[in-house]
Amino acid sequence: MSIDLFDVEQLVLSEVAEPPLASQAAEARDRVWDMAVQANPGLWDGPVVACGGLDWPGPRVLHLYWVRVTYRHYALRRVPGANALPSVFVNVIQPTEASGVLVARMSPSTAAPGRWQLPGGSVEPPRTGASLDASVLAGQAARELAEEVGVSVTSDDLRLWVTTRGEHGSLGLTYLAPALPESTVREAFSTVSATERSRGREPELDDITFVRSPNDLAGLYGPHADYLEPITRRFFTRD
Repeated sequence: MSIDLFDVEQLVLSEVAEPPLASQAAEARDRVWDMAVQANPGLWDGPVVACGGLDWPGPRVLHLYWVRVTYRHYALRRVPGANALPSVFVNVIQPTEASGVLVARMSPSTAAPGRWQLPGGSVEPPRTGASLDASVLAGQAARELAEEVGVSVTSDDLRLWVTTRGEHGSLGLTYLAPALPESTVREAFSTVSATERSRGREPELDDITFVRSPNDLAGLYGPHADYLEPITRRFFTRD
């Protein structure tokens, strides 16, 4: 499917209320969610941010209207006639000093087992009364990189590099991290994975590799995130 890529220099965020949902649609959503949990008990109905709308008040200025939902909201995608809000997620391009880009595979217990993607995850809403802004989003991207790969950066180390709109209208905010030696990234990933397993938890990512061109993606067996090829192509063909 076609993926839209946008250059965004300024991100403005406003919280809006979740649209009302008919009782029949809510019941169908809950049935779909319950079946999904039975198939994968690792699924968790935690709070996430959905996209309630977008507009462009100025050149490269994106205004995101966001909504508090939980993961079960996206079960509406499997309910005939129902409309699910697009999801919002952050991810990180981690380049290496040898001109590679980190690509990671999701573990079997996740919602997307075996999928190759960039490190990242769904945006989480702030506490009630707290703000969600560009710095908070960069901080969440930094946290995902640390939790999944073991690479520690600050929000100031990351810059919003491209924004994507893909399947179901999902909005992805892709950040660029400073380049590191490939050996440093591999060692960090091995350490964080071993730590998770020592605590009796399966790591969210079960493998990483480094691609040096978009063509390398063809050698990665399994599903790919819809944004992966367009983003890596953009990265390797940038000026």
